[in-house]
Amino acid sequence: MSVASAEFHLMLKALADVERSDAKEWESYSVRGKRFGYYWPRTQTVGLKQTLSEQEALVSERPDVFEVQFTAGGFGWVVVHLDGIEADELTELVYEAWRLSAPEELVDQIPPPC
Repeated sequence: MSVASAEFHLMLKALADVERSDAKEWESYSVRGKRFGYYWPRTQTVGLKQTLSEQEALVSERPDVFEVQFTAGGFGWVVVHLDGIEADELTELVYEAWRLSAPEELVDQIPPPC
């Protein structure tokens, strides 16, 4: 069970209006100016926006895969270790992070992953 960085980037391409910003040690992802994710190549981890209840559930169920990153604006961000997650689960989490930031009319255009 592991997701390669190239596979993670393909997940992002399946979503609408994703904007990438590069910093020295990470990449960040936004939809129409609202941030929903990060990627750190050095540690092969991803940070994703989630609901507070989802953050708590993920971290308590599998602390070897998920860590609390921070909470802000009523959302809980999680760090995901790519070497501990399957592609299907990560696809769902990436979609959810995007959905929490995207405007409703955009979300209506992109169905959730099956």
